Amino acid sequence: MIHDQRAEKFRQIVENKFQIYNSLFMSLPYDKMTNIGMLLPFLYEESKEGYQAGKTPEQIVEEFFTNHTDLQTEEQKLELLFKIIQYIERQVVLFDSIEDAAFPSLHSESDSGTVTNLFERSLQDHKLEKVREKLRDFTVKVVFTAHPTQFYPSSVQRILHDLRKSITDDSITNIDMLLQQLGKTPFVNKEKPTPIDEALSIIHYLRYVYYDTIGELFTKIKKTFGNGHFHLHEDLIQLGFWPGGDRDGNPFVTADVTKRVSEELRSAILKSYYGNLKDVRRRLSFRGVSEVFAQLSTELYSAIFRNERITAEDILKRLNEAEKILIEQHNSLFLDLLQNFKDRVMIFGTHFATLDIRQDSRIHQQVIDDVYNAKFGENSEISNDEKFNKLIQLSEKIDADQFEDIVKDTLINVAQVKDIQLANGNRGMNRYIISNSDAVKDVMNVYAFFKISGYKDEEIEMDIVPLFETMEGLDNAESVMTELYQNPIYQKHLERRGNQQTIMLGFSDGTKDGGYLKANWEIYKAKEVLTKLSEENGIKVVFFDGRGGPPARGGGKTHDFYASQGKTIANNKIELTIQGQTITSIFGNKEQAKFNFEQLLTAGVENDVFKNSKKDLTEKERALIIELANISYKKYSDLKAHPMFVPYLQEMSTLEYYGKTNIGSRPSKRGGGNELKFEDLRAIPFVGSWSQLKQNVPGFFGFGFAMQQLKEEGRFDEVRELYKGSDFFKTLVLNSMMSMNKSYFPLTYYIKDNPKFGEFWNVLFSEYNLSKDIMLELTGFKILQEEDPLSRKSVKIREKIVLPLLSIQQYALMKIQKGEGNKAAYEKLVTRSLFGNINASRNSA
Repeated sequence: MIHDQRAEKFRQIVENKFQIYNSLFMSLPYDKMTNIGMLLPFLYEESKEGYQAGKTPEQIVEEFFTNHTDLQTEEQKLELLFKIIQYIERQVVLFDSIEDAAFPSLHSESDSGTVTNLFERSLQDHKLEKVREKLRDFTVKVVFTAHPTQFYPSSVQRILHDLRKSITDDSITNIDMLLQQLGKTPFVNKEKPTPIDEALSIIHYLRYVYYDTIGELFTKIKKTFGNGHFHLHEDLIQLGFWPGGDRDGNPFVTADVTKRVSEELRSAILKSYYGNLKDVRRRLSFRGVSEVFAQLSTELYSAIFRNERITAEDILKRLNEAEKILIEQHNSLFLDLLQNFKDRVMIFGTHFATLDIRQDSRIHQQVIDDVYNAKFGENSEISNDEKFNKLIQLSEKIDADQFEDIVKDTLINVAQVKDIQLANGNRGMNRYIISNSDAVKDVMNVYAFFKISGYKDEEIEMDIVPLFETMEGLDNAESVMTELYQNPIYQKHLERRGNQQTIMLGFSDGTKDGGYLKANWEIYKAKEVLTKLSEENGIKVVFFDGRGGPPARGGGKTHDFYASQGKTIANNKIELTIQGQTITSIFGNKEQAKFNFEQLLTAGVENDVFKNSKKDLTEKERALIIELANISYKKYSDLKAHPMFVPYLQEMSTLEYYGKTNIGSRPSKRGGGNELKFEDLRAIPFVGSWSQLKQNVPGFFGFGFAMQQLKEEGRFDEVRELYKGSDFFKTLVLNSMMSMNKSYFPLTYYIKDNPKFGEFWNVLFSEYNLSKDIMLELTGFKILQEEDPLSRKSVKIREKIVLPLLSIQQYALMKIQKGEGNKAAYEKLVTRSLFGNINASRNSA
């Protein structure tokens, strides 16, 4: 019933508004674009009917030209296609804005997963004290990454923000003006953004979305669960930050960039405090209080513009002075305003978000090798373990200037950690993450960096975080952590860090490496093993999930994963990466950000407080998931081993064009050289390329095959029982169905007859049909995403908007493959068409 009401409301305030405001596009001031709005529906119809009839994108686009235009030359046709792409890009922005503006009307304060719902449930089940107890010691941390999946430049993001507000107010005049601005505003960066540009783009969200969102949510939780004895800890909701600190495969992130970004974060939070203080002073204009505020205002101004040092403790000291006077002399008038401001200072300190350092373990080994050889001479007999042990014992500081490039920069970066901590506080930078960890040396090498940079053991106030992200890394995780926990040097380090160990697990590379079901199961299993191991060693373990936007990268309905975890997995903290599109589409405005922070927070709290047998896997369920995971892994591994796997992506997809989009500062693949190797492929262009093909292979491949195999053995009832009995398995199925719902194989029907790739395409298509049919049978649904009508409706409209764009992209790829016409122009067409399609999908990369 609620689903039906919301679906009807979606029709009224999203679909209908889009139809109305879309008509404004007809009169937009585009150069030579007066008739695009009239031509576009024809290209859509040609595409829709053409694909169902088995026509190729080339046939569809050429028939569009013949039937609906009088264009003759290739140049004229290309110009029209570019104009259509620009038009569609702006339609996507309009739909994004309308859907975002509708969010508060489509979601209630008491929806499942909200703080209000958690409170009502805890009262009903007599669990209020248990919830309070959990909140005292729980943390949700969202870490913003620099990964390039954000295709809107900041100028367009600002229009989006204003457009959303005008749509909420139903201001036709403002909407018309903003759409005109949109028509004249470039959507493409002329040059690649620098890491500083990427950082500033996300800092904008910190200042104008998260400062208020997290502050207000903290106040809401305090008021909802508060009593005379209950006090929330300031780390309940934390922000992490990778732009400027994540140097994994990004040669443009240097020690200097890291330092500058730390300064920008500090400056941003102080500016937020300065603005907040102005608002507080408007109300608290009382004698005694206003003088304290005037002093604080001067101190904040000096810290921002003269770079004078100020700590969170300094700010809180002033606020406490003002609070004392307010209570004793002014009847506590507007005390809540002052306390809300104090809460924000406690939450954000002088750091705003914790800047992480991340680098690949192989680069670290190179640094260790070079430093060791310079100090002790080359010795091929010595092991890597002996190298870090010998360097850790060194008493003198190694001079970074004697080295070059990455070695020098790594040592300078480690040396400046204490300076960043002094300026931003220890919460400003307190961990070093190691990508591709699969051995003890990967963690101990980082410890050695600090020692050779002149740090005493007790001065290393950094958590060292291994990132296990490949199948091999996940397999080794238990033995690596067992050895680390027994290492006397590392044991002492952990004691100084409060016997807490953060372990990062990579969903993106895991899925790329092992396939959807296998990767998710291996990570689940690794968490169980590492939880048990850590408990046995007296260590409080925190899992940090490297998740992307789509299900194939650990995304989708993320909070459902956390809600489905059983008691066998440590639940001290929910920590995950958020990136690119997901920042704007899930956490892009206050209402959405607040809702999604609440969903994550309550998923973690409910997991511990409310018992649910569907969360804990029985031995029978566990054995069945293992069996399914192994079958699907074999199927996916066979696909990866297919001789056409990499060539198909190279020649038939947009893989090679990701690096030309100027959306991110880092290269689209690890390693140098022209030869494309599977292991060098980054997860984003890998998953994104399947998405552009509308095949979404990493989100389902092998899953349906595994279930079908059990069905053929007469064991499908076991799978049905697993789906009904396990929240974890059910979440995997529903998320995979989301991937399939965003697939559209008719777009590439033409490949089935391709002499080189036809057989490979048919393998993909057969598995898609198999997976779709068996998952519909398993769930009892008639259509994909039947359980989530709002998402399904949104996907349907978005796919309709971008279908002509996909036709243009495939048409250009076909021209390139045939070697026909202006190759440079067609390549530009492919690259440009990436933008609208990725933005429309919202979580495709």
